[in-house]
Amino acid sequence: MTALTKVQASTAAEVCRLYELDPDAAALLDEASTPASFMERLMAEQRFADAARFLAYALPKREAVWWACLCARAVTTEDPSSDNLAALDAAEAWVYKPVDENRRKAMALAEKTPMDSSASWAAVAAFWSAGSMAPEDAPSVPPGEELTGAAVSGAVILAAVQSEPGKAPDKYAKFLNQGLDVARGGAAVTRSKAGYEPRNATDYGNFSFGASSHGL
Repeated sequence: MTALTKVQASTAAEVCRLYELDPDAAALLDEASTPASFMERLMAEQRFADAARFLAYALPKREAVWWACLCARAVTTEDPSSDNLAALDAAEAWVYKPVDENRRKAMALAEKTPMDSSASWAAVAAFWSAGSMAPEDAPSVPPGEELTGAAVSGAVILAAVQSEPGKAPDKYAKFLNQGLDVARGGAAVTRSKAGYEPRNATDYGNFSFGASSHGL
């Protein structure tokens, strides 16, 4: 597997300390495993949910939220009145411009949803990425380092299994390949079989993380 240049951890074990690893997935891990080699083992063993969790925690936060957005966009109805769609648009807006105003707007719109969709959790992931979880006029309460990964993994897994669970393996394969592309410095902006292209691609130009986690 090609090196995951955006992943800062040198070993998979460093990433796995951020969350509770499933025992069957843990059996595939050793102290010498790199993030790329561990992902390869998980995918070879069809441990797709475990691979999604690992990559969600391994990616830098902005890239992880972008991946969540891509997965959510693939399964979110394009209904202009949808609260889920509004939350997803806000999460994407934070990725394009990661300022506190956009971060807080993502959470405000997520809270208007039932919090049971990939779009909701993509927006929560943006909010938990930095800054404070407290109101703007209250003392700062920084989010835990692991929270973005938790929300992103929830978004990706929900996108894969919530609707048409029989197609989950195919959706996992697509989403994991997109996540790996992001981990290699790409933006994973590709058309699906349905002709999907990220909603804001033309609004924001040719989006790419490139060599920097903050480069557009």
